[in-house]
Amino acid sequence: MSQAELSNDAPRARSTLTDEEMAQSRKMQRRRKLIAFAFVTPLLIFVMIAFIAPIGTMLYRSVYHPTVAQLIPDTLEALSSWDEKGDNRPDDAVLNRFAVELQQLALKRKSGKLGEEINRAMPGTSSVIKSTARKFKKLDTELLKIEGAARLFASKPHWKEVEIWRVMKSSGALFTANSYLTALDLDRNSIGEIVARDTQVYIRLYLKSLKIALMITFLTAIIGFPLSYYLATASSKTANTLMVFVLLPFWTSLLVRTTSWIALLQTNGVVNTFLQSIHAITEPFEMLYTQSATVISMTHILLPFMILPLYSVMKGIDPSYFRAAMSLGAKPIPAFIRIYLPMTVPGLSAGALLVFIISIGYYITPALVGGTDGQMISNIIAFHMQSSNNWELAAALGSLLLALILALYWLYDRLVGVSNIKLG
Repeated sequence: MSQAELSNDAPRARSTLTDEEMAQSRKMQRRRKLIAFAFVTPLLIFVMIAFIAPIGTMLYRSVYHPTVAQLIPDTLEALSSWDEKGDNRPDDAVLNRFAVELQQLALKRKSGKLGEEINRAMPGTSSVIKSTARKFKKLDTELLKIEGAARLFASKPHWKEVEIWRVMKSSGALFTANSYLTALDLDRNSIGEIVARDTQVYIRLYLKSLKIALMITFLTAIIGFPLSYYLATASSKTANTLMVFVLLPFWTSLLVRTTSWIALLQTNGVVNTFLQSIHAITEPFEMLYTQSATVISMTHILLPFMILPLYSVMKGIDPSYFRAAMSLGAKPIPAFIRIYLPMTVPGLSAGALLVFIISIGYYITPALVGGTDGQMISNIIAFHMQSSNNWELAAALGSLLLALILALYWLYDRLVGVSNIKLG
């Protein structure tokens, strides 16, 4: 091979070698990505199981309502062609089919479930359905197929009303937003328009929960800021000793802490007994089972969540900034407000966010010490899940609470982001 041919093959060899190196490099990158993904996979599985799946299930249950459709499928099929906006009730053939299905439900002891479902949309119908079902138990099924409508009218005159059949048809929809309307204290009238309910229950609960959470956040900030400042400026020995007392609530059961507040705040508790012993009061205060009891106990429980972020930020602030401002002639309070306080905003905002999100969804403490006055929206959600078995409404209330928290977090992020830009 000539010298010219060797010189022409050299760039080709170098190019081939470079391609091999690039292929090997891409192979190494894919391997690193696979290893990184393998390490992240357990976390992704945990997030999927613990967060995404429950939230997705809650959102699905808030609009999926198959109970009535499973109980009276034939009646709902017959009602699908009926114009519920008119003034005439369904034909007798539809009522006959309902009478037969109601008898079957009575024999299976499921008529009470139907009455419970319809009663949520139209109070007072549960007794009508149950009493009619009891009367139909002993009747002949073939007779009901012919005289079902007449038997319904003879048992209760309520079956002649158009409204009960409108509710029956609307309650049989598999997917419905009625739970969200109820959660927002709204309803549909006879022509399908959305109107406000006479009693505003859930909106008031949301506002009260928001107010209580803001009060707790404010109180923890007022109490936690000076304590965090003292911990950040104190000696290591003193700070470590006091930090043990700050972390002590984490080592104590939540139920024990809440029960301790019951012992302190009850009528014959420690606080009232002490005040009466020093003749500060003549009659004991009603402190337990109030909104104030909820705020006080939850402030104590959530205080470490405010102190720890504040302390971590304050510990990293160089004290020379404050001394430099003082040496330039600034007075202590203005120097503290204009120099030191803005640098604590990240810790203060993080602590406030933690305390607010935890407190607005708290359940155990308000249930034990709050009573009727101090209960929050989380207690009503638990009631519908455990007592009334209205999972659709509970899911709708939980979804709206989640939406409220996300909206407030978005607002917080905007405000804190703007303030950080101005400080920078």
